[in-house]
Amino acid sequence: MGYLALLRAPHVTRLLFGTLLGRLPAGMTALVIALALREAHTPYSRIGLATAAYAIAAAIGGPVLGRIVDRTGQPRVLLGAAVVAGFGYALLALAPGSPLAAPLGAAIAGLAMPPLEPCLRSLWPAVVEERQLDTAYAFDSASQQILYVAGPLAVAGISAAFGPATALWAAAGLGLAGALVVATAAPARAWRAPARGASSGLLGPLRSPGLVLLLIGLAGAGWTVGAQNVLFIAYAEQHPGGLPGGAGSLLALAALGGLLGALAYGAVRWRSSTATRTWVMALGMAVSYLPLLLLPGPVPMAALALLSGIGLAPLLAAAFVLVAELAPTGTVTEAFAWLVTLFATGNAAGYAVSGALVSGSLQAVALCSVGGITLGGLLLLAARGLFRPAAAVSLERVAEPVSVS
Repeated sequence: MGYLALLRAPHVTRLLFGTLLGRLPAGMTALVIALALREAHTPYSRIGLATAAYAIAAAIGGPVLGRIVDRTGQPRVLLGAAVVAGFGYALLALAPGSPLAAPLGAAIAGLAMPPLEPCLRSLWPAVVEERQLDTAYAFDSASQQILYVAGPLAVAGISAAFGPATALWAAAGLGLAGALVVATAAPARAWRAPARGASSGLLGPLRSPGLVLLLIGLAGAGWTVGAQNVLFIAYAEQHPGGLPGGAGSLLALAALGGLLGALAYGAVRWRSSTATRTWVMALGMAVSYLPLLLLPGPVPMAALALLSGIGLAPLLAAAFVLVAELAPTGTVTEAFAWLVTLFATGNAAGYAVSGALVSGSLQAVALCSVGGITLGGLLLLAARGLFRPAAAVSLERVAEPVSVS
């Protein structure tokens, strides 16, 4: 099987484990900030400020750290960022009730969040054979689904046993541990981005029109996921007792669908171009969301939640390869960081808009959710002619394969 062969390849298991370990704080932080500040009797307005500070800082810090990685390599940036982010978590843990220290700590933790996700995606071409890249990116995408289940569970368990402040210290430790695992791996130590083109300027990878349109289209997918969260929460409130676990069960089913979709995508040997697969997967994701407009009873809704998740991870798996193809020479890590930022921005926007709509109509929230990926998919379809690789080869090989010592 393709996945077994992938996991047997040198360094793959270590890199995946380290990335998931170090990224776990990303699935913990929003919830743990709220719990820690609430335990300190902080008003909800200041909790919102702290969580917003974290999200905005992470959106800014990701591309900046990605650019530094492209210029200097991975280990120093990963370890330095993990230490600084740990300082931010420490501020939160030590002074959750402070009107200054809490939002400042949250901002520092977000700004310096180690760029493990873009670093791993930059490493794949140096670690696996080109024929395994689709499988590697699909497995990468599938594994990310774990974060949004394991993160909140970890917060709940640690907070219940030891308190939210301990969960903040745990987030700091996990980020540093994951960064250490990845930064000390041979591929990360050997990886170097090719020299940037003389015309890079401040825009870096964003000087590629095709890449910019791809990122905007993926922001539509993020919008859909954010609006879906509100939809499931509101739906569960309108159907109390209709489904064990309520909104949490619906979200878990959607995550399970994403995991299954990614595993299926990676098991197929695709013959179509990466660009074609990307816009087809985007429109496929839109189709998988359309039945949510029916808003049926709880049991059919659970099935539709599972169906809705199937398209997201395959879309991201295809998009990861396309980002690497479109990124101008020497900017691939920053390009992946921009993908994370645009997806998260779309997610937040979809959450905010659907939150404003929910008091009026659940149907409007469902339409809001479906609309994001539908518009994003149509944009990718219209822009497909611009999805031409930045290099003459079919995929930019950002480094030579690392030999096993």
